[in-house]
Amino acid sequence: MPESPARRLFLPQFKAISYAISNYEELNVLINHFVEGLCRAFKVKGASIMLYDEREKQLFHVGSYGVSEAYLNKGPVFYDEKQTAFYGGEPVFIDELQRDPRVQYPSEATVEGITSMASFPIKCREATIGVLRIYHNTVIRFHADDIDSIRVLCHLLGLVTENQGLKNFLDRVKSAMGSLPLRMLNGLA
Repeated sequence: MPESPARRLFLPQFKAISYAISNYEELNVLINHFVEGLCRAFKVKGASIMLYDEREKQLFHVGSYGVSEAYLNKGPVFYDEKQTAFYGGEPVFIDELQRDPRVQYPSEATVEGITSMASFPIKCREATIGVLRIYHNTVIRFHADDIDSIRVLCHLLGLVTENQGLKNFLDRVKSAMGSLPLRMLNGLA
């Protein structure tokens, strides 16, 4: 019987990451620190975060650590039912990227030195808005409590991402309202 993997993410680290997620002002900095922290905690090759563009029906890379630009820019990542972590809303573990039919770019993974991948949905409430991917050069095994912790952190990241999008929208509305003639704003305040 295979031995259970050691736990890597304990309450102090979980609290620190949660606190950072809730307090960062700049989303891009948060995302880059988030993936770097996960890579260091789990001692894996790299990680990336992709967010879903509903208009394009495509996942776009927004942050990464430990993965080359060439690998990240290998081609578009389209939403597809094969993208189970995104579509199904549950973590997916792929032990051999080169042999799994769900993988879009297996030869690029070989060149990058990636053997396996863990993929976690990033959700805001019930909507999946992106994916966290963790890459390694051997098969990735997580303790069950670490899987739960990563899922919770991905939900927090999804909430912050959605709130940032709403804040950006409101800032644009305020800016547009500020350029209206004062007579048109009468009664709106």
